[in-house]
Amino acid sequence: MLVAVLSDSHDHIGNLRRALVLATERGAAALLHCGDLVAPFMLRELAAFPGPVHLAFGNNDGDVLLLSQVASGLPNVSLHGPVGQLELAGARLAFTHTPEVARVLAASGVFAAVFFGHTHAAHTERLHECLLLNPGDVMGKDGAPSFALYDTDTRSAERVVFEQAPGP
Repeated sequence: MLVAVLSDSHDHIGNLRRALVLATERGAAALLHCGDLVAPFMLRELAAFPGPVHLAFGNNDGDVLLLSQVASGLPNVSLHGPVGQLELAGARLAFTHTPEVARVLAASGVFAAVFFGHTHAAHTERLHECLLLNPGDVMGKDGAPSFALYDTDTRSAERVVFEQAPGP
């Protein structure tokens, strides 16, 4: 199973839409977002993804109450708080916004992969058997926007870099 891993959208609707199209075209069956979606209207954009969407809160997701209210009306969107944990196609996965929390989760030996954001910089390493990955940012703050596709069968990931959409 392919899982799209996104982070740090920061209200950039055009880039989020491009990422969702690319993830869908590449065959992603589920989506994890590692925080800093920012505004509640971005949840409706995420809900356009054809599979389940799981979101961890970041440090710029200010109105958590409104995010929760909007998400409650979107059947394929689940909010997990600051840390999400789930099993997809036999792979135990965790996702969070903060690198420090992600590193502790990865070192626990419990997860096949742990995903994080916050730094706006792609990062991949292995801690024992666990893949620790930052997919880069959908916003495209310091370069081309990106996300990752994680394969639960091979337990590997590919970074997908795409062209910046115009506008916010």
